Amino acid sequence: MADDLTNELGRLKDLCAGDGERIDLLEAGLLLSVLGRGEATDLAPFRQHVTAMTDELADLVHRRGASPASLSEVIARSYAYRGDGETYDDLQNADLVRVIERRKGLPVALSILYLHVARAQGWQAEGLAFPGHFVIRIGIDGARHVVDPFHEGAVRDAADLRRLLRQVLGPEAELAPGHFDPVPDRDVLLRLENNVRLRLARREDWHGVARSLDRMLAIAPERAELLFEAGQLNERLDKHRAAIAAYERLLALDGDPDLHRRASALLQELRRGLN
Repeated sequence: MADDLTNELGRLKDLCAGDGERIDLLEAGLLLSVLGRGEATDLAPFRQHVTAMTDELADLVHRRGASPASLSEVIARSYAYRGDGETYDDLQNADLVRVIERRKGLPVALSILYLHVARAQGWQAEGLAFPGHFVIRIGIDGARHVVDPFHEGAVRDAADLRRLLRQVLGPEAELAPGHFDPVPDRDVLLRLENNVRLRLARREDWHGVARSLDRMLAIAPERAELLFEAGQLNERLDKHRAAIAAYERLLALDGDPDLHRRASALLQELRRGLN
């Protein structure tokens, strides 16, 4: 089983190689689920399920024309996907296999399904850098629509988005152009896995956090802040050689000079401890 998980981690790295702008989000999300569970899972039924949604949307578009309403009609109404507002912090909400089984999850997990199904129609579809609540933008026939997968695929106008923003940042917050910047698919996957990492940290499951960081580094092997955290955590877990390897990888990158100084100092301490 350990060899199987190593192979799956390698597949995740391969999927996420390159510039990270466009990744097979569904496949990567399913692999994250398998790796997070630490057990073999037959993914064929889950792929088939999403293909069925894709085919149903294609049929609906053929009959009625393309619109964001058709996307939510299939995913939210026909297949009953919704945000889990009752048990939001449940780890299952960030596990794509369990999201498909339960038909509910976090905004970013649901967004992966919406993005996959929308892109299969040839529509432009991307995640947005909206603070605190993940939303996506769908481009159809030259028109762009902000869609909220957590709230049954509702199309959000500026007033809706301002309300969402103020719920997160406070009553004086205002929309800014940067809130509508597209994010690379790599960052969508990191946001999904970061939800797992944070929930494991709240439980003080540090070995679980370390494995989550391994998955995040498979997605983004050159993120200095992730390497720094991996170094600190492995040192805490007395995995000194793994900590040294993380710091060495960080120092081989160009980046924040302050982070480099901190990593260099910690690396020197670790090396002295091994002598």
